[in-house]
Amino acid sequence: MKRRQFIGLIGNSSLFLLAGGLSSCVYDKKNKFSEEFVFLEAEQFKDLGGWDLDQQSMDQMGSPYLLAHGLGIPVEDAKTNIKFPSSGNYRVWVRTRDWVAPWKAPGAPGKFQLLINDEPLKETFGTKGAEWNWHDGGVVKVEKEASITLHDLTGFEGRCEAILFCKDLEFEPVNDIEALTKFRRNLLELPDKPDDGGEYDIVVTGGGLAGTCTAISAARNGLKVALVQDRPVLGGNASSEVRVWPEGHTNKSPYTHIGDIVNEILPPIKKEKGQVLNGVDSSYYDDALKLKVVKAEPNISLFINHRAIKVETTDNVINAIIVQSTISARQTKLSGKLFSDCTGDATIGYKAGADYEYEIKDLMGSSNLFSVLDASNPEEVLACECKDKSALAMKCEIGEIAQPFPRCPWALDLSDKPFPGRKGVKTFNRQGLEAFANMWYWESGFNKNQVTEIELIRDHNFRAMYGAWDTLKNVDKMYPNHRLGWSAFIAGKRESRRLMGDVILDAEDFKKQKIFDDQAFPCSWHVDIHTPKKEYQTGFKGNEFVSDYTRGKKYNYGGLYWAPYRTLYSRNIKNLFMAGRDISVTKTGLGPVRVMRTTGMMGEIVGKAAAICIKQNVSPRGVYEKHLDKLKILMSKPGSERT
Repeated sequence: MKRRQFIGLIGNSSLFLLAGGLSSCVYDKKNKFSEEFVFLEAEQFKDLGGWDLDQQSMDQMGSPYLLAHGLGIPVEDAKTNIKFPSSGNYRVWVRTRDWVAPWKAPGAPGKFQLLINDEPLKETFGTKGAEWNWHDGGVVKVEKEASITLHDLTGFEGRCEAILFCKDLEFEPVNDIEALTKFRRNLLELPDKPDDGGEYDIVVTGGGLAGTCTAISAARNGLKVALVQDRPVLGGNASSEVRVWPEGHTNKSPYTHIGDIVNEILPPIKKEKGQVLNGVDSSYYDDALKLKVVKAEPNISLFINHRAIKVETTDNVINAIIVQSTISARQTKLSGKLFSDCTGDATIGYKAGADYEYEIKDLMGSSNLFSVLDASNPEEVLACECKDKSALAMKCEIGEIAQPFPRCPWALDLSDKPFPGRKGVKTFNRQGLEAFANMWYWESGFNKNQVTEIELIRDHNFRAMYGAWDTLKNVDKMYPNHRLGWSAFIAGKRESRRLMGDVILDAEDFKKQKIFDDQAFPCSWHVDIHTPKKEYQTGFKGNEFVSDYTRGKKYNYGGLYWAPYRTLYSRNIKNLFMAGRDISVTKTGLGPVRVMRTTGMMGEIVGKAAAICIKQNVSPRGVYEKHLDKLKILMSKPGSERT
């Protein structure tokens, strides 16, 4: 069969490649293809069932996708209904991948079916291709309406990005992202011009603690604020989706109110010495509290489930950003006088041409925390956040508490290797389940691009988790009544791009207690740099999955250090602030500043400085050069105070 492939657009025609030559297809008056297509975005299913929306690799693939993150138990079906231009035969294409194929691992664990009117296609998806690709599902005969179902078969991270129905049975969709994006947006009838989202004093991108505190601080100081977050919750790593416990000391002299907003939006839980709060119950992270505080601020316009995709600049000044809904794919333009990059990956600064540092070598990696539960313990079952909680509770109620786990030949083979939690293995003085679950050191991607390869890094974390649990359950015959209870599918990142400011802070500045006249936020975490842990490297060089950290007198600096304001704005983009792990520090300087209570306090400072910028008509640099005294006055005022 000779198939045509879409390759681009010229004027009102679509260009296709057919048998080595070009052919075109003209739009009709409604801007639809005269060929009959139906393009169905997975994230636009009416009912996602147990599938999760994953936007982490949206920049690389042009769209979010749905993930069947069931920890080995198939998730509930995702369902929707669609209308066809006409009844008849359509070829079905599903954009997916075999997620373990990059490692040439056997088994294709992410299998799923596509059901049309409750009838599964003959093809099983998630079984082909190391890269995202269009998997040919064959030809199906339909009427003008049909129900569509994604049916997970394994619970092991199956993924679907889009479904395409083609009346032209010889048509083959393209995988090139630029061409596919144009094709996608035309078939979805999305406008070329973004919606007007308004003009703001400051546009804050990134809704982690840094961005959330920036927005609240700026709003309370009288600014009109847009806050953009690409997930359905605020908090970033300190949300219920990632569950990294926020560290760092707040409310320190001489500016004892710096940290007020951080403490306002975090639950009043005090971590005891030695207590592990990573990966624990979602109530510890209280997403609703953060959202409540933000929504109570009349000066904040919240763009939840939106991701920044483009930055518009003129002469080193940002004029606007374009954000795209991770659900509807509609785009919105947000104009502003000031911008704050709180994305962690320095997305806004990078797209604007800001000076930055980033070497993809010996990086700190990303983690995907996980927990386990004992099915023989009714209290743990009752508190379980498993997607099959009802079924689990019913089984346990009648005494069916054994929790078998399938063999995972596609995961890391740890059957003859040491790892945290294995019998006889101690990791940082912990052993057994205490060393296995809820631990920060399950980490990978030390020599991978934490921005463009995050799906691969996250998936390697999955292979480590599943491989270790397979070994404990099926090789070592341990924990017969235990199961994986929860796991983050959003990666908790530690290091990527850092934007350069007028001061670039290094670890030596902390150790020598170098004093700056613009001290702005307190740092209390030690110089914490992660590297692969040597005990677990054998057989996994270049693909390590357990980390070590720097410790001892060499990496301490006396317990507290006030970092300068000049690390919080770009040295070459005139109206760009930053807060979070993308501020102006060296690689070693990142160690003490990257914990989340500290990054939240950065945001508090940025919000105050932004208010001075607007009221005094100066740049972020101008605050330091002309109005540092005004910033210090604001730093002395309570974070709850509104001006």
